[in-house]
Amino acid sequence: MSVLQRMALLSIVASLVTMALKFGAWYLTGSVSLFSDAAESLVNLAGGLVAFGALTIAARPADDDHAYGHDKAEYFSSGVEGTLILVAAVSIIYAAVERFFHPQALHDLGPGLLVSFVAALVNFATARVMLRAAVKHDSITLEADAKHLLTDVWTSAGVLGGLVVVMLAPPSWQILDPIMAVAVALNIVVTGVMLMRRSMAGLMDASLPQDEVLRIQAEVQALLPPLASIHDLRTRKSGPRRFIEFHLLLPGATSVSDSHALCDRLEAAIDTVLPKTFLTIHVEPQENHV
Repeated sequence: MSVLQRMALLSIVASLVTMALKFGAWYLTGSVSLFSDAAESLVNLAGGLVAFGALTIAARPADDDHAYGHDKAEYFSSGVEGTLILVAAVSIIYAAVERFFHPQALHDLGPGLLVSFVAALVNFATARVMLRAAVKHDSITLEADAKHLLTDVWTSAGVLGGLVVVMLAPPSWQILDPIMAVAVALNIVVTGVMLMRRSMAGLMDASLPQDEVLRIQAEVQALLPPLASIHDLRTRKSGPRRFIEFHLLLPGATSVSDSHALCDRLEAAIDTVLPKTFLTIHVEPQENHV
């Protein structure tokens, strides 16, 4: 089992633990904002399961039917998780609106808040570990799952702070409970939309970020001999792998051996600054483009 798959399993275990704790806190207090926080844990669990499946598929080597590998499975994972987040947001808003029309007194806030605080700590520790692994292995799936957990942490912090105010304030302030639930829902909508946009960009073969393209151009220009140049630079990303293509213009008298050696140097230089890069170079006579 790969490191990324183990991280996804860690997310699943953490989601099960926090889900049990948060639903317990909701049961103790009757707070709709705590219910909204608990509902997001269901999405965390679903996201972790989807992430594990996607990473298992993405780890498969290239085969006859998938010559470029299975890395794009990661984009499906982040897209599904983004969709699940939006579904959770709608459910939370529905529950909050119901509470606006049918207010209920809150009870046992002290124990409930303590349980929810422990759940937030579990999520925070898990998210930090996963983010480090996501950066190290350049995994959009793991990054999406970790950022979702972090969003859950900040959501929990906001809900806990608001409920502390409700606990200390007069009964009329309990209207803050459904208001905070709506705020939670709107916050996770933003996270869901961002994940879906990144997923679509990957599936549509969007170019690499501008800073990476500039680094590629700088590395290439530094190694080009006099009279040589490049054009038709194209880039894309599939999971952690980057694909780069361009046409290399060399003087027509350049030997095949020298051309090949230059291409090797270019590949090595680019791979140094951008690991897991697959480079395709089409060599053309410079004279044909005068």
